Amino acid sequence: MSRRLRAGLVGFGFISQNGHTPAYLERRDTVGDIDIVAVADICEARRRLAQELIPGVRVYPDHESMISAEAGRLDFVDIATPPSDHPRIAHAAFDAGLHVLCEKPMATTDADARSMLEHARRARRVLFPVHNYKHAPVVKAIRNALNTHPIGKIQLVTLATYRTTHAKGVPEWRPDWRRERRYSGGGIAMDHGAHTFYLAFDWLGAYPLAVSATAATIGDYDTESTISCNLRMPTGTVVASLTWNAGFRKVIYTIHGERGGIRVEDDELEVTTILGPNGASGPQTRSERFVVPSLWKDASHRAWFNSLFDEFKAAIDRNDFVGRDAIDAYMCVRTITSAYASAQSGSREIPTVADAGLALQGTA
Repeated sequence: MSRRLRAGLVGFGFISQNGHTPAYLERRDTVGDIDIVAVADICEARRRLAQELIPGVRVYPDHESMISAEAGRLDFVDIATPPSDHPRIAHAAFDAGLHVLCEKPMATTDADARSMLEHARRARRVLFPVHNYKHAPVVKAIRNALNTHPIGKIQLVTLATYRTTHAKGVPEWRPDWRRERRYSGGGIAMDHGAHTFYLAFDWLGAYPLAVSATAATIGDYDTESTISCNLRMPTGTVVASLTWNAGFRKVIYTIHGERGGIRVEDDELEVTTILGPNGASGPQTRSERFVVPSLWKDASHRAWFNSLFDEFKAAIDRNDFVGRDAIDAYMCVRTITSAYASAQSGSREIPTVADAGLALQGTA
């Protein structure tokens, strides 16, 4: 077993309290390879709660004081603040020689996301994003189905995320911060776009050439509540729809290949294979249906985190400072900001860079 890692959490809001922390504590009591030793939060009430929930933890009013006081006693920083603060905290951690686990989106601008990758490479420390949807059991089942069912070259991916409202923060500190651009960087595209796009990148095995989008806001906010995007990919097309104005909570994903397709609706997975050529009523097909319990209704997604921690630890063990997940995170930010540019220009198609190496050319 690799050595035990000591974690400092920055931000003790909903996802840190209900997702990250319970998974860390479970892991401490089972695998025994990660300890939470410190928590930083600007809200005193949240610091008190952290002390109640995490035995023996040391608390600090900000990340600077935590990193300074804990010098030599931390291995990584887990960033779970609003996205606008991610780059500043990550740079401070890298300067202190610490690895970084960072909630999505990695940053709110292309330049900030790029600077985080560059700094990770210079510091020789791992930057790893919290792309936890990859670790949902039904999403893992999609990957298995793609590996084992011959649906052929993928031509189209659709991803729809329906939410009845924005995710609320904790009552002690700005519960509606996701609707305030100064903290969130944007609306549902910033909040859920990363999940949407890193899954699309994986299933199509490519990054977008160009993005076009429309967006709309309902309510007195400066962030969008609905966005629809078309991504032109080297290998196919992605159609993404995300809204906080739905009448129900659900994710619906479809993947269409030359010889079949895959449909996911929350825990339900259907794989269809085309058996023969088109006849009068269409092609002969065979469909298999599965239920893969994934606890989508639990907004903390606590059950998915230990799988993600396994990958984070493996990246540290391999010295994989800026791996595929980090590149995906950068390209998610690039795609989201391109979608915003398109929506603001009347849905004009905005070119991106499909090759991540070209996109990051010149980084250290």
